Amino acid sequence: MQRSYPNISIVSMLGRGLLACMLAISLAGTTRADDDTITVTLLFTNDMESAYEPVPAWWRDDIEHLGGLAELTTLIRQLRQTEPNVFLFDSGDIFTGALSKLTDGALMFEFMTTMGYDAMAIGNHEFDYGPDILLWQKNRVAFPVLSANMFFKGTNHPFAQRHTIIERNGVRIGVIGTIGQDAATTAVLPGSTDGLDITDPADAIQKSMDELRDAVDLVVVLTHQGHTAPMQTDAEADPRLARDIDKDIALAGAVDGIDVLFGGHADAGTWEPVVQPETGTLIMQTFGQGTYLGYLQLQLDAGTREIRSYDGKLIPVDSDQLEPDPVIVAKMAAYRARFPELTEVVGRSEARLNRRYFDESDLGNLLADIARDATGADIALIHPGTIRKDIPEGDVEIVDVLDTNPFIDPIVVMQVRGDQLVAIMEQSFTLLRGLLQVSGLDVVYDTSKPERERLVSLEHDGKAVTPDAVYEIAVPEIIADGADHFDEFLATKRLRESATLGELTTAYFRKHKTVPLPASGRQRDLAADRQGATPAF
Repeated sequence: MQRSYPNISIVSMLGRGLLACMLAISLAGTTRADDDTITVTLLFTNDMESAYEPVPAWWRDDIEHLGGLAELTTLIRQLRQTEPNVFLFDSGDIFTGALSKLTDGALMFEFMTTMGYDAMAIGNHEFDYGPDILLWQKNRVAFPVLSANMFFKGTNHPFAQRHTIIERNGVRIGVIGTIGQDAATTAVLPGSTDGLDITDPADAIQKSMDELRDAVDLVVVLTHQGHTAPMQTDAEADPRLARDIDKDIALAGAVDGIDVLFGGHADAGTWEPVVQPETGTLIMQTFGQGTYLGYLQLQLDAGTREIRSYDGKLIPVDSDQLEPDPVIVAKMAAYRARFPELTEVVGRSEARLNRRYFDESDLGNLLADIARDATGADIALIHPGTIRKDIPEGDVEIVDVLDTNPFIDPIVVMQVRGDQLVAIMEQSFTLLRGLLQVSGLDVVYDTSKPERERLVSLEHDGKAVTPDAVYEIAVPEIIADGADHFDEFLATKRLRESATLGELTTAYFRKHKTVPLPASGRQRDLAADRQGATPAF
């Protein structure tokens, strides 16, 4: 569709502030429709994961709590009552958390049906319980679960519905879903997608565009690609964690005719729409975890259906100002009643245990200590992508532990030489998938130096790690199998297998009853020292 608004040439997320100013000055849309226009309201989420309850918003001075599925549902209902022609989409990653695991993913699909979603794209975490479970679950819900670039290996047979058409009050929207090739291969449990061919998203979208374009008024693409999301509750407040949406920008430029693209996977919150400079595609994404609801309202020419103007923003889910939706509350209570063991108190935490993505953290240190203690290994390494939720201060229930560590891969012990450990740590210092959390090591590094040259010193039990020394290192199996770009582990030897990190953590709380803050100061970044940064464990 030809747009009637001007293009913007500056799209880099490094220039997001300048872009926001330019958009506000020259492109701010109006939500008031006249006889010549049709108003269309698009709501969207991404990376909902196990975010069922509100979280403390300690980084904001205007809101006490953010998120909560029941509160988000109320916000969506309010907008449906006040805004015209409302459509609701999601860009994937709904399968995580204790209840999700126990229900094979049925729980979130049940909630999304109640919330009235029109369509969603498949994310990498939809494969957490294997492709067969996803195949079953996606076919039992009332809305299409889309992926245009997934095919059963060696065939042209789609794994999922490629696209759909949704019509409301005479407005017809074509919706296409895709997943990034990297997200579908390096951000899943090894083997989860081996039976599938993941094709180029641009080629897949183009094929769907050719089938849809003349039959619809708008084309919306739901993507799940780019950098992995930073697993940190207050990520929006940490400028180091700001993810770009370069892959979404490039994809929107590779296929002509995409009107709107809603992204996922990176949790790269866009406070206002980003405009692709060649095609004019409007691109947005939330910070994930259900803390914000994406909102994009379009004014279409009543005759040509061209986009005349728009207004896009992220609406905070201000939990204390939203009455929880009673249907969601009742369904949550019913599911929890089916699994009463989840509410068992297994211990207490003396303080809130927060996760950090680019830094050492209290929670990461504790989990690494637990893995090392349980396995008898010399060292433990925990990747931040496995830490999905903070642990609250006070009573800790099993559900708290399993929402923090929801994955099913066990902790394994690997035999690793000193030179291999150095290479593993250098990969960690790239921060591509966050900073490994450690136990049994004292680490000094310098992120101002070039990648692969950042290690300054590495000690185990007070002695420098030497190239020929051999260590037993406990890690989640997904990392031992080379995920998150830790290919160095593929050349190491597996010695033994333990339980999952969630099971080990539950046993640790039961044993110790009250868990204090773990020892900190294990990893030191000289670049941060020079900048005067204060460690935020």
